[in-house]
Amino acid sequence: MPGQTLRDGLKFYGSLALLGVICLSWSVPALPLYLLLPARTGAAFARRVMTRAFAAYGRFLVRVGAYRLDLSGIHGLGTGSPVLLAPNHPTVIDAIFVISRDPNLICVMKSSLKNNVFLGAGTRFARYIGNEPPRRMIAEAMAGLRAGVNVLLFPEGTRSTRFPVNGFHSAVGLIAKHAGVPVQALVIETDSPYLSKGWPLLKRPPLPITYRIRLGRRFEPPTDVRAFTTELERYFRAELAESLQRRWLGVTETPDTAS
Repeated sequence: MPGQTLRDGLKFYGSLALLGVICLSWSVPALPLYLLLPARTGAAFARRVMTRAFAAYGRFLVRVGAYRLDLSGIHGLGTGSPVLLAPNHPTVIDAIFVISRDPNLICVMKSSLKNNVFLGAGTRFARYIGNEPPRRMIAEAMAGLRAGVNVLLFPEGTRSTRFPVNGFHSAVGLIAKHAGVPVQALVIETDSPYLSKGWPLLKRPPLPITYRIRLGRRFEPPTDVRAFTTELERYFRAELAESLQRRWLGVTETPDTAS
């Protein structure tokens, strides 16, 4: 219907514009504050601001009917001892929703994004970690965990391109082993390919989008990184075998037999 199409267009492009405004507005004060405030104090302040901004954005998405969003499973994520958060990664927006529930979090992100006009200043201020070079990324993640901060790292390394997940990298296991911290799995489901790998930013999906995150299994710090990586990947394949992603990501292999 033309009226519904127009309303959905306004919801979608309005939501996208609002996210841009939030990120750009934060970048303006973030740069001078990054230079002026002590590293630890400034980073903690920046993370709280980003959590509140992204939480407000999530509420807006629900209010206008762009998303059916369920993040209740990760409420209070930032309390307790530090953990390495390991979610699957269907879409770009995954990190935003996790950050919206945890002000005590450092995100491992693409190094190139730290030069992005919308994200660069804010993420540098929060002392988020670039993924290159890998040795520095691992060292900085371990330092953050030892300082009492949670670290968010996607084991797939990039967005999912096959069902239910891509192959996992060993960085999660390496960091957890040497930092001596547990790995908390976060299981993400969405019925929409919006912002998945290859999805154009301005291409409007059908609305509303169903999206939810829940706490998965908590793994003790591994002793054998290779075995742990295999176990973690198998766990996600089993948890996501009947997930919402099945509707759009496609089934390319059997979860029980994938290595």
